[in-house]
Amino acid sequence: MEMNQIIFILFAAIIVVFSILTVTSRRILRAAVSLLFVLVSTAGLYFMLNFAFLAAVQLALYAGGIVVLIIFSILLTSHISQKMEAVDLKKSVFSALAVILGMILTITTILQFSFQATTAAAAEINMEVIGKAMLSYEVDGFVLPFELISVLLLAAMVAAIIIAKKGSPVSDAPNPDKP
Repeated sequence: MEMNQIIFILFAAIIVVFSILTVTSRRILRAAVSLLFVLVSTAGLYFMLNFAFLAAVQLALYAGGIVVLIIFSILLTSHISQKMEAVDLKKSVFSALAVILGMILTITTILQFSFQATTAAAAEINMEVIGKAMLSYEVDGFVLPFELISVLLLAAMVAAIIIAKKGSPVSDAPNPDKP
């Protein structure tokens, strides 16, 4: 077995194990840390495939940004030691069925696709073109969608923090029951 295969199996095993830990952990901070391992291992797979730009985006945006945002949200709402409730048997059975159906669909799709090797040389990657497309706001630019997603994520996190805060909302109106 070659070294590439061993590293691929290692990354795949880390992704599978920590993905399961992410969704089964009852402590939310542990789930966030497990998600971090999944995202970093996915970036490792991208590096193995020579997709350095996609791996860098995976590390910077997801592993570096989203997971840190989730952890800060957990810390801000001070629910770090809180355990989530155990999942009942009915939800576990339906989740297992959904996973099995997803696996069957994925494996069937992969096995039915006819992969063909190519003898053509790999296309050269021009980082200047990619950079200009990322910073452009014109037809093929990505600035507007990126900013929209950023605002959406910020609004979702602020809303989650407000909902998760302990206690009732503070009101400036005087309470007639209190002297």
